[in-house]
Amino acid sequence: MEDIEDVLGPAGFAGGGAPPGLRLPLSTVAVKPKRRSYKLLQTQAQPDARIPGTQTIYVKTFGCSHNQSDSEYMSGQLSAFGYAITEEPEGADLWLINTCTVKNPSQSAMSTLISKCKTANKPLVVAGCVPQGSRDLKELEGISIIGVQQIDRVVEVVEETLKGHEVRLLSRKTLPSLDLPKVRKNKFIEILPINVGCLGACTYCKTKHARGHLGSYSIDSLVDRVKIVVSEGVREIWLSSEDTGAYGRDIGTNLPNLLNAIVAELPADRSTMLRIGMTNPPFILEHLNEIASVLRHPCVYTFLHVPVQSGSDAVLKAMNREYTVSEFRMVVDTLCELVPGMQIATDIICGFPGETDEDFVETVNLIKEYQLPQVHISQFYPRPGTPAARMKKVPSIEVKKRSRELTSVFEAFSPYEGLKGKVERIWITEIATDGVHLVGHTKGYIQVLVIAPDSMLGTSADAKITSVGRWSVFGEVVEGTVAIKEASPQQNSAEVQVENRPNHVEEAACSTNTCDSCACSGAESTAQQCTQRCEGPSDAPTNCGDATRQETPQSTLVRRNVEGAGKTSGSDTEKSRGDDQQINVITRRALNIDRILWGGLAVSFATTVAILVLLTCKIFYTSS
Repeated sequence: MEDIEDVLGPAGFAGGGAPPGLRLPLSTVAVKPKRRSYKLLQTQAQPDARIPGTQTIYVKTFGCSHNQSDSEYMSGQLSAFGYAITEEPEGADLWLINTCTVKNPSQSAMSTLISKCKTANKPLVVAGCVPQGSRDLKELEGISIIGVQQIDRVVEVVEETLKGHEVRLLSRKTLPSLDLPKVRKNKFIEILPINVGCLGACTYCKTKHARGHLGSYSIDSLVDRVKIVVSEGVREIWLSSEDTGAYGRDIGTNLPNLLNAIVAELPADRSTMLRIGMTNPPFILEHLNEIASVLRHPCVYTFLHVPVQSGSDAVLKAMNREYTVSEFRMVVDTLCELVPGMQIATDIICGFPGETDEDFVETVNLIKEYQLPQVHISQFYPRPGTPAARMKKVPSIEVKKRSRELTSVFEAFSPYEGLKGKVERIWITEIATDGVHLVGHTKGYIQVLVIAPDSMLGTSADAKITSVGRWSVFGEVVEGTVAIKEASPQQNSAEVQVENRPNHVEEAACSTNTCDSCACSGAESTAQQCTQRCEGPSDAPTNCGDATRQETPQSTLVRRNVEGAGKTSGSDTEKSRGDDQQINVITRRALNIDRILWGGLAVSFATTVAILVLLTCKIFYTSS
């Protein structure tokens, strides 16, 4: 089926007038009201007497932070038109799946979800990188699809799909506006896409097929967005793209210019922090001093994700990565020298076609030399349509063996040991899934778990590090150091993110994908592959991506971090702390049970008194 620029209404309306379902937009929703030409895909539309905008939409997101931002924008537009967003698929009137194409597991998960949706007889819209990069997939036949640059028209697609029409919007156009309504998954975190696509041509990358060539937002539009989200109480801004280092090369500017402009708008009280997304080595080499200067700023996390992928120049050449190992070393060495407390994350692909034992040894030696605190390890997995898929493969047994060996090497490091006993400033933005801890980050973006009231969300405080684990550290908030949250700002009635409605996100697989660094899927979890933060295998190549994430983040990784920290350190102090935490949880549960029991006793007593009163009255009236 050929792609069309627009959808299809009932037969016979093309002669004039607005198509059914295309209402005049709200002031906050950029649905264009102009008349368009339509092509009929389904002549027998299923009648639906329900009023558009009253249905419930289940939104499911796979993949990276860029995908998550797209889902938040789509959810925001739908909410602004009256649709309810839910994380419960069974009760939804339509499913909206935002897909990731970086790995086969994520695409397989999409196919499984599509099958479930068809079995449940639910209308379905598939968005994101899979339909954009592989539009002719058999699984997508007869399904409404929307591309990565058409998310500003999701309301139209949903309305027509609910009527029984098939809609396909895949043509590339101008970038979606940054000022669309947005439902944030976490109201304290703004994911800000600064560009789409990239300038690279990695031989294993599938996402380039979907996101395309580099397209950058203007500095003015990005700065305006920063001003808005800061006024709305956002405490972290994540710059996201397929390669932040390439920003601006298509519009005559560069990343340092953008960063300096954004930093100038951040509050001087450090209430809002900036996290810079992933950059490939070729595009940061020209600006190392300028980037280091920005990273030293008090409102910028001293953290950067710089994927190396291999310690062998021969393998990097086969990957078409356009840099050498020595250039990667220059990036890391310079930033660590110029930026106090600098934290670097990187990626490794094990078993790329043609990788010899000698090549792998070079990779192992590189990881041993730098002992970086975060290394995302993936096994190579060929993606259809890429040059690497046609290369001679390393036997899968050998690939798994190398992945396990490198994982063991990496897990032998203790990167956070030196933090124990220190006091660090942390910015608290999330609740851990164990229900006990809040999640904060140091300026180096090290995850710190603290026991504190929910009222501390959106604040910063000093925390004394009491114990360290392999993946995170535990701390205690130092009394009197909390930076109190400002009063919630007044928001436009259309800005529904204040409600923090759920936007269900599922990570595709554990790796640095083409849009982000760490993506986990519980269905694919094993303990050996992705060695930083997430549990699960990384059996496909990692490419360019956003900085290491917590994006759906804490949900799958914090529970592990809590358990892992206790297992990693065997000190009496840590054991005692673990016991205290367990007692804390048990105490909370006991208090809840006591309240229930006393409430039940009170109700029983009141019922008994009422019955006695009624019986007494009845006996009195009978005797009289």
